[in-house]
Amino acid sequence: MPGSRITALGHFQPTRVLTNDDLAAMVDTSDEWIRRRTGIATRHIAGDAESVTDLAAEAAAKALATAGLAPSDIGLVTVATCTAIDRLPSTAAQVAGRLGIPNAVTYDLNNGCAGFCTALACADHTVRAGAARHALVIGAEKMSHITDWSDRSTCVLLGDGAGAAVISATEGDEEGAIGPVVWGSDPTRSHAVRLVDEWHPKFAQEGQAVFRWVTGELPHVAREACAKAGIAPGDLDGVVTHQANLRIIEALVRQIGLSESAVIARDVVNSGNTSAASVPMALAKLVERREIAPGGRVLLFGFGSGLSWAGQVVTCP
Repeated sequence: MPGSRITALGHFQPTRVLTNDDLAAMVDTSDEWIRRRTGIATRHIAGDAESVTDLAAEAAAKALATAGLAPSDIGLVTVATCTAIDRLPSTAAQVAGRLGIPNAVTYDLNNGCAGFCTALACADHTVRAGAARHALVIGAEKMSHITDWSDRSTCVLLGDGAGAAVISATEGDEEGAIGPVVWGSDPTRSHAVRLVDEWHPKFAQEGQAVFRWVTGELPHVAREACAKAGIAPGDLDGVVTHQANLRIIEALVRQIGLSESAVIARDVVNSGNTSAASVPMALAKLVERREIAPGGRVLLFGFGSGLSWAGQVVTCP
């Protein structure tokens, strides 16, 4: 069976930037309060006319162009999202239509903030099984659509954006560059991150419970993903976790056992929490800025609603 590798990345964010001072004019908060509790300074917010499909298609088009592939080369398109309004056709089908991808399998996947890493694993398995030679994996969210702008504990967190990766089969004796996934869920705690109000769904979470779960129970899962990939945590070139908030990220990575030179993604500072879009968007930016060189080994690790998690070590293009 062939292996698979990430051959290209792309990202996209709306042009509107919402600052902490902007939020302070909307709810009882301040720049100092937000930075101290979350580390977030700004977030990008989509316009009313911008859809999840719009965000996803922009990021996917960049990844496809960087990969140098024709649309007809893509055999699978999957979009990880929890905020797409359209049920039929899927966001993935709409993206394929916009990019002129003619015959790919298309589907959306909802695993909340762990969505991209989950979708990446599914695409990896598809390519390894020979069912597609090239796959397009996208994480895209319009979190502003489900934000309760009167709730200062959550509205300061959320932003919009998309990230995409092209996955391709390895050639000849080339080793696979996407490591085995470690994934799972604890549905007994699914109430901790949820949507409330059936008619006008809004994001809600039990922040302290999520913080304790991530920092207390997930470090060993991250280390297990490294072990399955045959790499020690100290040999990683970087880590891209779900960009939940800076306090969670830093508390988690301190326990993994990284070297001092490892690059830690902190895109949450400028982008906020973008759920399934956060991992691919942060990874694409690190690669674009050459903060992680081609061939660098990076742990991707998503976690969130469900409560679910998914992670794998990948080699950067």
